[in-house]
Amino acid sequence: MGTVLGAMRNVRWHELQHACGSASQVPVVLSRIAWGDAPNADEALGDLGRWIGTPPVFDSTAATVPFLWELAGTDTVRDRAGVLDLLATILAAGNDGHPAWTRAAHDAVAAGRATAARLAEAPPRTASAPAGPSAPSVRGAAARLLNAIDGHGCPACPSSVPAPAAREA
Repeated sequence: MGTVLGAMRNVRWHELQHACGSASQVPVVLSRIAWGDAPNADEALGDLGRWIGTPPVFDSTAATVPFLWELAGTDTVRDRAGVLDLLATILAAGNDGHPAWTRAAHDAVAAGRATAARLAEAPPRTASAPAGPSAPSVRGAAARLLNAIDGHGCPACPSSVPAPAAREA
């Protein structure tokens, strides 16, 4: 698997659940998002969204979020804006029956705030640096996610995301 997503092997995916059952296939889907051609990556991102991003969140959601942040920060991933949008969806989702899962998922999304800030502020790609910084869609998705993180509040997450001034102190 290389450096990107290398830590996936440390997660006991077979012990976790998502909306359609066992989360044992999550590593395969994350890999398809990372290295698949456009149709495969798009299909994988859609599958993952249905599995972990639709209300309710599951125990596998929090385990998956750090890898989504890794993908969002990797220039070679085809749909980084889609990955960021999935993170925003997770932040908005919950599970009334399992508030600990909700809080863990939301905390995992908030933990990547620095990546969202970096992507939102990245200079646009240019003809001389097409593989360099961010495309407008990535910058826009990152800015939306940053606003969602900063404004997040839900019953499962009282004061889980510190105010911007508190983070910078």
